[in-house]
Amino acid sequence: MAPRGRGEYRDPGYPAAMPIDPADVDATLTTTRAVRRRLDLDRDVDNQLLLDCIDIAEQAPTGGNLTSRRWLIVRDPVVKAALADLYNERTGRWMTETAAQLAGTGHPQEKVMTSAAYLAEHLAEVPALVFLTIIGRHDGSGKPGLFDSVIQAGWSFCLALRARGLGTSWVTAIFSDEDRVRELLGIPPENTPIVMLPVAWTKGTDFRPAPRYPARSITYFDSYGRTFETGPQPGNRFADGPGTIAETDIAAPVSAVWALVTDINVPAAFSTEFLGAEWEGEDRGVGATFLARNNHPAVGEYQIRCWIDAREENRSFGWRTSDPDRPGARWRFDLEQGPGRTRLRFSVTMGPGSSGTSTAIERMPDREERIVLRRIREMRPNMQRTVDGIRQLAEERQI
Repeated sequence: MAPRGRGEYRDPGYPAAMPIDPADVDATLTTTRAVRRRLDLDRDVDNQLLLDCIDIAEQAPTGGNLTSRRWLIVRDPVVKAALADLYNERTGRWMTETAAQLAGTGHPQEKVMTSAAYLAEHLAEVPALVFLTIIGRHDGSGKPGLFDSVIQAGWSFCLALRARGLGTSWVTAIFSDEDRVRELLGIPPENTPIVMLPVAWTKGTDFRPAPRYPARSITYFDSYGRTFETGPQPGNRFADGPGTIAETDIAAPVSAVWALVTDINVPAAFSTEFLGAEWEGEDRGVGATFLARNNHPAVGEYQIRCWIDAREENRSFGWRTSDPDRPGARWRFDLEQGPGRTRLRFSVTMGPGSSGTSTAIERMPDREERIVLRRIREMRPNMQRTVDGIRQLAEERQI
């Protein structure tokens, strides 16, 4: 049979008005994980199954509707062995050594590195290595280009595999020697290789969603960094818990950053509003209190009592103001350790209790939106200066 031309998609036989169960779609989307140690290396994967998944992936949105993606399925044991050797030479051995160093430490990257090392050691045994390429070369300009027409197809391929009981992982480190990959696979110079996807049946299908930040903490409304606990209703209401977030990546271990965020006086070195604080008593855990001194142009200098409401070593440190049950605001540092860096997030949520902001709204209810947005614009620069200052201190201490 002659190969099908462009536009001749092989119809899988779906009904014209096939009902879609959102729960099934959501389950596939949230449980498609990077699979390495649970790949079944002994069970063959039929080529037609891979082609079916590629057919589905090719339905992904494409810039200009120009289908420039090209796929390679590698099964030749000699070629797979050569690719595995290259991968181990460039990255795999480092993964294996790092996994050995982290074993038993409880480090956040311990499981990931153990899994990555396993794949590196067994890459040549995976039934099929699928490469996704695209016609064209990325110009490095930062403008939308090749990748806006290829990444979504790669992800669709992963989803199609998951729906059929197969798994893979997104591998790009092998392209640190792109010339050698091109040589082994005969990829022409006008094509860009994007990702290698080692494909196999999975041992079991009981994959679960991964821990992620909730949408409300990473989704902003109308301006970068602007958050709401609920809603928001039209008009940016105080009742919706408005707030903001500042964050930065720090080239320092999480323990070094933790020591700074739990020093309640450090932000005073960077904020134009916060002047300093003093602990009340010896307790430093959840429930402990401190008095904070602040200065605001509208009210002058004032003190406010704060209650620690979150303290998980090397992960989170937070407090609430005015009233522990109905706080005027809730402030929090969150730390996330990654390879060679610590990500620091500083967030605040206003309300639901009384504060200077709520008092101003009570006096001028017709100006509620303006008052809320002005307060957010006041807080965020100070918060960004604080996380940037902590970054500078932490990184200087590593020198």
